Amino acid sequence: MRLATIPRYPLTTIPTPLIRARNLEAVLGRASPRIYLKRDDLTGLAFGGNKARKLEYLVADALATGATVLVTEGAVQSNHARMTAATAAIVGLRAVLVLDARNGDALAGNLLLDRLLAAEVRVVPDKEAREAVMQRIGDELEASGERPYVIPAGGSVPLGAVGYVAMVQEILAQLLEVSEAPSRLYCATSSLGTQAGLTVGACAFSAPFVVQGMAVEGSAQELSEVGALLATATADLLQLDATFTSRDFRVDDRFVGAGYGKASAEGLEAIRLLARTEAVLLDPAYTAKAMAGMLADIRAGAIDPHNAVVFLHTGGGPSLFPWGQALLEPVDTAPS
Repeated sequence: MRLATIPRYPLTTIPTPLIRARNLEAVLGRASPRIYLKRDDLTGLAFGGNKARKLEYLVADALATGATVLVTEGAVQSNHARMTAATAAIVGLRAVLVLDARNGDALAGNLLLDRLLAAEVRVVPDKEAREAVMQRIGDELEASGERPYVIPAGGSVPLGAVGYVAMVQEILAQLLEVSEAPSRLYCATSSLGTQAGLTVGACAFSAPFVVQGMAVEGSAQELSEVGALLATATADLLQLDATFTSRDFRVDDRFVGAGYGKASAEGLEAIRLLARTEAVLLDPAYTAKAMAGMLADIRAGAIDPHNAVVFLHTGGGPSLFPWGQALLEPVDTAPS
């Protein structure tokens, strides 16, 4: 496998901590396995998050091609967009962000940080309008003399997913130090790059755990099919002899709730529980729904309490702030 030879621009503070959530275990009682939190909300770079690991490989490629501007897309509270803007500032490139306001466009959270980081932000009404702008923006920027490097939503392409192949090697070393072999690793999944990288890494490094993606939008069947293709393409990039099918790409869509970027009652309960037991802050769009799914599995007895599990905290803290009082009182709609 050619992981070590793929160019990487260092953006992260790694390894990120792996911590035992003993207070959470105590609240869950005898049904609880040993719970570990992999704190990728602490990767550094403008409040951190999982996208930093992907951007290390993507920006190295952008610089090698002589790019002058990073272009990406997402919702107004996109963590990926915020971290792309931060990456551009670090490496001396411009950033253009195409963001959709389907859940509101309040100047708070990630959107505030995007502007503070001096990104050019183009806010459009919805996802369809965003996709239309992305189809033509490369030509527009080239016509103005720029050399754009276009990054799909979430950095979820094989080169971006490589960041989470490498992370598996990191976490296995940490698990060895604490003599643990967890049965599952839970993560939020949407654009699929993080889960694809984890799935490839688990295969490449013979991890003891299965990767359990918790969907924050879309259907499990569709996500599993697309994710398996991305995992296979990532393995091909790494010259790893492995092919993945939808059966290898586990996704649970029971906790999507009302849709992308919309809080769920279970997710809000997870936010409050983690804050009050471990002083760990989740976000309504991603990590709260993933944690809600893991908690449901534990409470239902789906995990042997003699085993261990890992929850990958992928970040998203800045997107908490637009929610205000909704974080304290359950709602199922997005902030306006």
